[in-house]
Amino acid sequence: MTISIRSATADDLPLIAQLIRDLADYERLAHEVRFDDEVLRAKLFGARPYAEVLIGEIDGAAQGFALFFHNFSTFEGRPGIYLEDLFVRPEARGSGLGKALLSHLAALAVERDCARLEWSVLDWNEPAIGFYKKLGARLMDEWTVMRVDGQALAQLGAAAR
Repeated sequence: MTISIRSATADDLPLIAQLIRDLADYERLAHEVRFDDEVLRAKLFGARPYAEVLIGEIDGAAQGFALFFHNFSTFEGRPGIYLEDLFVRPEARGSGLGKALLSHLAALAVERDCARLEWSVLDWNEPAIGFYKKLGARLMDEWTVMRVDGQALAQLGAAAR
């Protein structure tokens, strides 16, 4: 078995879209997937890419992905990498692909002089939490994620005009 990690290209868009949908199914959030493929293509591979994607392969077959982008720590005065999505197909779990994707991201973070690699995990996803802890990750219990989206985002933005 050969595990390889590569940067995605625009030709991978159908694969990326399917992996996002597979992740949403696993997370019981398929009803939240609303992206348009061409908009996703523009945001990932257009003139100003907003995120990067790694494709994880086993014996040349795509079995997972990691989608990430840079954030910035004012306390550290350096960038970080935020892992938005990590997904390994069920049949490939336990192969080492998830660890390989995270190791590749950690190496990128070090190479890019990032202070940290961060991500969120659903509180019910005990297998993932256990896996992440084994890799040295720690829960940030004192932090709560906040979100403004949809109509609330439009209203808040309108207040600036």
